[in-house]
Amino acid sequence: MNTIIRNSVLSIAGLAFAGGVAAGPIAHAVSPGADAKSVAVVQADKPDMGKLIPHGTQGEQSKITLDGEQIADAKAIIAATKKAGLPERAAVISIATSLQESKLENLGHLGDANDHDSLGLFQQRPSSGWGTPEQITDPAYATTAFLKGLRQVDGWQDMPLTEAAQTVQVSAYPDAYAQWEQQAADLVAQYWNS
Repeated sequence: MNTIIRNSVLSIAGLAFAGGVAAGPIAHAVSPGADAKSVAVVQADKPDMGKLIPHGTQGEQSKITLDGEQIADAKAIIAATKKAGLPERAAVISIATSLQESKLENLGHLGDANDHDSLGLFQQRPSSGWGTPEQITDPAYATTAFLKGLRQVDGWQDMPLTEAAQTVQVSAYPDAYAQWEQQAADLVAQYWNS
């Protein structure tokens, strides 16, 4: 490949070319005359914060320290969002909702402390048609159910997080979702491409 074309390809891929060395990860080197083609591996960038938080955060932001199980639940939400073919913003809304509803903990029945029959990451209720207790305590199922509700909200992509989450969840505290937007966006930025 001639030098001008190679430099253009590297530039488009977001890699700098200086003094015969491409800055960025390279899958392997190929010696001159080899039959194999050299392949540049481009590390996926983190999602753009402007797309994750298009309206800016609303109000004071809360943040909690997450343990391994909570991070696994955040990753499960991201995986379910990707499987549903939805963009990163849907994962931000989902994670912020779960942070508000359960602090990203897959909660079972809490006895007297339970809000009716609410369960799981999103505190979904079997009696409201979200699914069986077994289903809504499965992170992938619960996220898919939440995303199904989100898809039914006309214009959710252009709404502030609180409005989109509240339309799906119908919470007694509709503005509470906003406080988790930054932490949710940070989690999506960190784990979307991992």
